[in-house]
This record gives sequence, C-alpha cells and structure tokens, in this order.
Amino acid sequence: MAINLQKGQKVELTKGNAGLDKVLVGLGWDTNKYDGGFDFDLDASAFLLGDNGKVLSDADFVFYGNQKHSSGSVYSHGDNLTGEGDGDDEQISIVLSQVPANISKIAITVTIYDAETRKQNFGLVSNAFCRIVNEASNQELMRYDLGEDFSVETAVVVGELYRNGAEWKFNAIGSGFAGALAALGRNFGVNV
Repeated sequence: MAINLQKGQKVELTKGNAGLDKVLVGLGWDTNKYDGGFDFDLDASAFLLGDNGKVLSDADFVFYGNQKHSSGSVYSHGDNLTGEGDGDDEQISIVLSQVPANISKIAITVTIYDAETRKQNFGLVSNAFCRIVNEASNQELMRYDLGEDFSVETAVVVGELYRNGAEWKFNAIGSGFAGALAALGRNFGVNV
C-alpha cells in the first residue's frame, strides 16, 4: 500500500524496503482550460546536490538536455512535449547504490518550458503528482499530490530524496519558484 504524503512530510524510503535499489520517480499533471494558443510542455528534472544544497558541477543537473548522469545513477526517460494521456507524464529513474558518495540529496523538479513567452504558470496546472515506484516489483511506494497551491510560479521543487546515514528518505517539498528553469538552476548552483 502506497503512502500518501502531505507537503513537508519526510518518510523512509529504503528502511523497511529491504533490497530497494532502483526507483522510478513518476510525475504527472493535467492542464486547465487554456486559450493561449500554445501547448503546455512541462519538464521533469533532477539536481544531484552536495551537502551545501548545490550541484558540484553543471553535469549534476539531469534534464531534457542532459538525460543521464555520468555515474549512471540518475536518468530521464525523455521529454513528453504535450503531457497528454493518463498516468506519468515524465519519469526519472534513480539507482540508489550508484549515486556518488559526495551527493547527499537529489531534488526532483518540474518546470514549464518557455513559460514567459507562452504566458503560462502553475496556476493553469491541476492534478499534479509525484510518485515513487520500486522498479523491481513495479510497486508504488509513495505518492505526493501537490494540490492547487500555485499561481504565478513557473517551476516547482516537488521533493527530494536524501541520505540519512546508510538509508534514503523522501521529503515532499512542493515549493514554487518564478523564473522557470533558469531560476531553479541558479538556486541549485548551475551556471545558466
């Protein structure tokens, strides 16, 4: 039975899930009725962060332009340009045992591509969720429904997987940013 998370809730990921190594982070959303003339293109990304909450290099940013981390530990399943259909719109896989030792957390984010030009924001997005699945068994371990707390934001830090000693935990963050991917990148120390 999957755990349904609330904003700010932290839960054990590996403790109690013996042998859990490869997880799939599925992200999904719907768009509200929108008459702006453009499709919505939301993009899932992962930032591999050191103890200071910043990337150690620009290569620690996994997104549509860099779909696989050099360690092989984090990779994107590709860019869904429309978000149409049910279920996950974008997915990121994480092999926990391959995450470099100097990475203490992995921030999972969603941004709206070309949001300023298209005059789009997360106020026009509904039913957004993040779920974590054990890839070996295809069992959903936890789900975080973001709710409708956003208005002008164009980027959201959905949550983060983080080390807690030898274990991994998940923190449901749900924090919005203006400035889309560039602002988020600067926040995490990527040269944009």
